[in-house]
Amino acid sequence: MASSAEPGYGPETDSADDPAPSRPSQRTALLVIGLIGAIALGFALGFLARLPLEDSGAPVPEAGSVDVGFAQDMSVHHSQAVEMSAIALAGATDPAVRGLAYDILTTQQNQLGQMQGWLALWDQPALPSGGYMGWMESEHSDGHDHGTADSGHMGSMSKMPGMASSEDMAALRQATGPAVDVLYLQLMLRHHQGGLPMMEYAAQHASEDAVRSLAQTMVDTQQSEATVMTNMLTAKGAAPLPMN
Repeated sequence: MASSAEPGYGPETDSADDPAPSRPSQRTALLVIGLIGAIALGFALGFLARLPLEDSGAPVPEAGSVDVGFAQDMSVHHSQAVEMSAIALAGATDPAVRGLAYDILTTQQNQLGQMQGWLALWDQPALPSGGYMGWMESEHSDGHDHGTADSGHMGSMSKMPGMASSEDMAALRQATGPAVDVLYLQLMLRHHQGGLPMMEYAAQHASEDAVRSLAQTMVDTQQSEATVMTNMLTAKGAAPLPMN
């Protein structure tokens, strides 16, 4: 599930010889095809991901556990990354940015399918309720402040770090030209950085081997992508956004 940000990797590569009028329609068609394929593959992986958990014989993770909380919260986190990447895939001008957006969209949609498959298997809601990150217990604190301590927990938060606001999303949708490239890179870099503590925590503390493995894969992939995005922003003369 590792991704590549090399220019030309992804659904299309522009060429100087391509007829300019055909690019928007080609890009839209490829975006639709890519989304359909990613969603279908994500659901398939979510179904197949049940098999190792069904055969483990271990107790089913319960509400409030690291496994359930991570799958629910990271599903929300991934859904926004998929949405941002779809916007960039349709509007970015830099082929390298479009390639990165395609990689993030398909990779995170597949992972989203896996997490939703686990939640269905565990008979747990697909999405969290009552705040985020309350499953990160203070006894396993990694030094990050996730909220006010209460009954042995770091406390739930109303918003996960790194998430784009509604204003951020509106600005990305309305941006045109090279501004799309820069804003997408800035928002996605912050998004990756904000989700990293959750992924690292789940990779260490989840009870299910499959959940720990997926979380570690996310850590490895997104750290690599964060380096790529940082370098892209530097090349474009732009700076990363501060954490929100």
